[in-house]
Amino acid sequence: MALSTNDLRNGMALDLSDGLFTVVEFQHVKPGKGGAFVRTKLRNMRTKAVIEKTFRADEKVEQAVIDKREMQYLYRDGDQFVFMDNSTYDQIYVEAPSLAGADSYLKEGDSAVLQMYDGEIVDVELPAAVELTVTDTEPGLQGDRVSGARKPATLETGRVLNVPLFVNPGDRIKVDTRSGEYITRA
Repeated sequence: MALSTNDLRNGMALDLSDGLFTVVEFQHVKPGKGGAFVRTKLRNMRTKAVIEKTFRADEKVEQAVIDKREMQYLYRDGDQFVFMDNSTYDQIYVEAPSLAGADSYLKEGDSAVLQMYDGEIVDVELPAAVELTVTDTEPGLQGDRVSGARKPATLETGRVLNVPLFVNPGDRIKVDTRSGEYITRA
């Protein structure tokens, strides 16, 4: 669907010649001399790279209609992940690269919003924080309580992150899905 650059809004998806982008920021500029233009910051939905692009005012761009579906992660089948659509109960098989790292936060039964464009998964929305169980980490040494000291820990999904010294195997912890960092014990 063609759209004027004057109608751009934050979060809007655009299908441009160099890829699929979402509008992060936009600004209408009317210089004293010459024609007006729209300065934008765009995030590539596949690579997450941010670019700056300038359009003429009232230039036509193609708006991409992103289909957001809430799905439940069921299980892993070899190198594919099986999700079930919560509304139609259809199951889809998703390759690990399509999840763009979200697989290190998903455990069986968790929900995620898969964003699809022309049948291809372009992004995965996770909750801001998830609770995961620590499967392996070295024991913290008694008396070693240096503030901010960290040690590596392996989570039930296979992700490795740094946690405080008092976290032990079997503990449930909250992890920030945006930064990948430890928040607190659950």
